[in-house]
Amino acid sequence: MSTILYGNSVDPVTSDGRDIDLEVGRLGGEAAGQKAEGTADRHLEKVAQTWEQSAAPRPDDPTYYDRPVLKAPVWSWEIPLYYFTGGAAGACLVLGAAAQLDRSGKLNRVIRRCHWAGIIGSSVSAALLIDDLGRPSRFLHMLRVFRPTSPMNMGTWILSGAAPTAITAGLFLRRGGFLHWLGEGFGFASGLFGLGLATYTGVLVGNSAIPLWQSSRRILPLLFGASAVASAGSLFELLSESPQERRITRTFGTIGRAAELVAAVAMEKCVARVPRVARPLHTGFSGFLWKAATVLTAASLVTSLLPRTSRRKRVVAGVLGSAGSLALRYAVHTAGVASARDPRATFHSQRA
Repeated sequence: MSTILYGNSVDPVTSDGRDIDLEVGRLGGEAAGQKAEGTADRHLEKVAQTWEQSAAPRPDDPTYYDRPVLKAPVWSWEIPLYYFTGGAAGACLVLGAAAQLDRSGKLNRVIRRCHWAGIIGSSVSAALLIDDLGRPSRFLHMLRVFRPTSPMNMGTWILSGAAPTAITAGLFLRRGGFLHWLGEGFGFASGLFGLGLATYTGVLVGNSAIPLWQSSRRILPLLFGASAVASAGSLFELLSESPQERRITRTFGTIGRAAELVAAVAMEKCVARVPRVARPLHTGFSGFLWKAATVLTAASLVTSLLPRTSRRKRVVAGVLGSAGSLALRYAVHTAGVASARDPRATFHSQRA
């Protein structure tokens, strides 16, 4: 839909919001057939900002005309949830592979539950990722190459391999002879895929120019991995288990919660080297989520360590731990968006 701009001027302009001169160039490609809804003025209001005064850099704190240097991530709410479900699934697959080392057969139920959690979690993660991409073909296109230097490409391969290996392990582990050993091998392979699934998202966001994520790039994989272990431990808190199974999963979850708290403190100290970069962790909605994640995870850890054993206590610990891990993923995401929109964070980080 076209609209007339500067109608009161001597040279009014007719614009469709894209302003392509078809006599000079021709629209082509994937987005060429898209049509803008509403008037061009409404479109321009979203991308244009009104300058109330002449832009002038501050001598004591120069910026690029007080405008953000970087574009904020365009990822929607599905991506932090993808971090959470994929991380929990990956940690469950790692626990399942470790449980296979026990030959007594007493942990077979734990192994089956880990495989089912890995299958369901990785499948849900793939659906969330595809929904954010918009078209399933875009996910398949990333599998046309194998590029170890690209965290996004490697993550696609890891996600594509987690569920199939877990399914194969679940089908053959209870068989005899060669099929059992084949299931064992795929079970250990699913554990390797799970290890990558639990940590690669931290590598992915750290491999960016956004100041908060870039300055904590060495801590983010550890933080995401620890949060994934805590998520898996919280999931098992909600299930009924035998005393031996309970000891294993409780230890697994306790280690994850403690490691998550330690990694969160380490990340705060890492980004605090440049105070401007650390602001999103202490202010705004991202700061609220970050504090909430710490409180929820700490409460879950304390609850799980209480000497009294009861079903209610385990459920409370599991709910608190899951909520803390989920809040952590959204906190990291929203803090990165706030950091990209800060006109001074990039300059302060570079000058530091």
